[in-house]
Amino acid sequence: MIIEIIDKSGRKIHLTEERWKHLSKHPQVYNNLEWIKETLQQPTKITDYQLDDKVRYYYRYYKKSVSPAKYLRVIVKYLNGDGFIVTAHFVEEIQ
Repeated sequence: MIIEIIDKSGRKIHLTEERWKHLSKHPQVYNNLEWIKETLQQPTKITDYQLDDKVRYYYRYYKKSVSPAKYLRVIVKYLNGDGFIVTAHFVEEIQ
């Protein structure tokens, strides 16, 4: 495990080494593990993914992002009560 935290709603979320390697493809995110934690613990908004009721999108606005898109979106899938980070990247707006 790279991290294991409790999200805003009190659920446990973890980031595996395999997913951490995947995030290395997103350099604006990979260098900001603290932003990922903050997005999960203090999101601007959490939305559902319409195609899978086990997936949630966590968003937080980062004005200082080097990306032109300023919302960090962390995608989490919940299985057996625990969540794991699928991916994270910057987007222009909350969807």
